[in-house]
Amino acid sequence: MKNKIYLGLLIIAFFFQGSFFRVEAKEFDYKSAEFKAVASQFACTCGCGQDHYECDPNTCSLTTEFKKDLVGMMKKGWDKDKIREYYINIYGEEILTAPEKSGFSLTAWAIPFAVLGVAAIALYFIIRKWVKRKGKVELITDYLNTEDEIEGEILSSMIDEERKKYL
Repeated sequence: MKNKIYLGLLIIAFFFQGSFFRVEAKEFDYKSAEFKAVASQFACTCGCGQDHYECDPNTCSLTTEFKKDLVGMMKKGWDKDKIREYYINIYGEEILTAPEKSGFSLTAWAIPFAVLGVAAIALYFIIRKWVKRKGKVELITDYLNTEDEIEGEILSSMIDEERKKYL
């Protein structure tokens, strides 16, 4: 009995296998999300400073050919990483909009943050030193102010004495 059920399920699965395991070829165009993910990782070489997804095809002939190549590769079934490796082998890492996060390129990610950290620490110590100096200057000016007050009192008393003599 069990064997007949299994055999029946196997025959049904065999007849409907086309609907269960259908492989559809995806159509890629310039506006698809997959295309954007692939094209935005490559910098345009025309000098505009944009990635190939953002570069205007009306003004740049390089990006039109590049986009056609990308769509062709994607229709052949190439994934994002395979396309990336292909173009890195041809142009080097200069074509990437962001450096890779491994190997020597990791320094391109780490150095700016390290420099900012060191600059922040140096700025902290410089400001701290200025604040300490300002406190010492105030003490000196307080001392000078008391000297000026004493001299002012002596001067005013001398003036008062001279005034009394003549008035």
